[in-house]
Amino acid sequence: MASWRFEAIGTHWEIETVDPLGEEARGRVAAEIDRFDREWSRFRADSLVRALGRDGGRIVSRDAGPMLDAYRELSGATAGAVNPLVADSLAALGYDAAYSLVPGAPVAAPDAWEERVSWTSGEVTASVPALLDVGALGKGRLVDLVAGVLTDVPGDLVVDAGGDIRVRGAGVRIALEHPYDPQKAIGVVEVQDRALCASATNRRAWGNGLHHVLDARTGEPVRTWAATWALAPEAMTADAAATALFFDGGPALAAAWGVEWVRMSTDGRVQRSPGCSAELFLAERAPTSTGN
Repeated sequence: MASWRFEAIGTHWEIETVDPLGEEARGRVAAEIDRFDREWSRFRADSLVRALGRDGGRIVSRDAGPMLDAYRELSGATAGAVNPLVADSLAALGYDAAYSLVPGAPVAAPDAWEERVSWTSGEVTASVPALLDVGALGKGRLVDLVAGVLTDVPGDLVVDAGGDIRVRGAGVRIALEHPYDPQKAIGVVEVQDRALCASATNRRAWGNGLHHVLDARTGEPVRTWAATWALAPEAMTADAAATALFFDGGPALAAAWGVEWVRMSTDGRVQRSPGCSAELFLAERAPTSTGN
């Protein structure tokens, strides 16, 4: 397989194809990533979502409906723990647009976020300034979009954006990285014509116990679960489920979506969904709690 590696949206990408991608195909990939970033990145001063946070108003984007429909389900399933208005909560702990990483007091996200934000399939409107953060599923959405612009490329395809992976064609065995030792794995899974997305509290971590997975109801980082993995036909679905699995209600939502999953607690317990195809190296234990 030929491999194309590059950096974009703050993470490492690798796209594997049978034959090397030509300049025209690479240009399509770059254009799609740039479009998504210009619309949805809260780290870009010139993005549409930053303008929404400053002034309110409207964003026209074909991603609005799919992402915010999923957020509505995520929010409902987790009793509000997942919320697209968590951007200010992240910024309060130092994960702001400038990456200051200087923590302040936790700030809860607005709980009635659907009263501030409305959307259709192709646009989102904020009645007051509202800074959206689509980190719970946005990278998965972009992986799907990149795979989509490469549908005319023949043969097997692997799109990997910092561990959010979509595979077309022949199966690929992928290790489930141990959240406390990146040189080890807690298991492996074969991914064929579907996506695997992972989330872990050791990624995008700083300070004393601070990381990017927050409970929007409190603005505090989650403490019970250390890492999650989710398998679904599309990367956005897998990415969203991986986020939900840090909270009560996550397993039920994953079951409703038909998502296979594995998660590891901060005290070393491992759980997985019934019938999950992953081969685990660590002993599974019955859960003693499923808090956040």
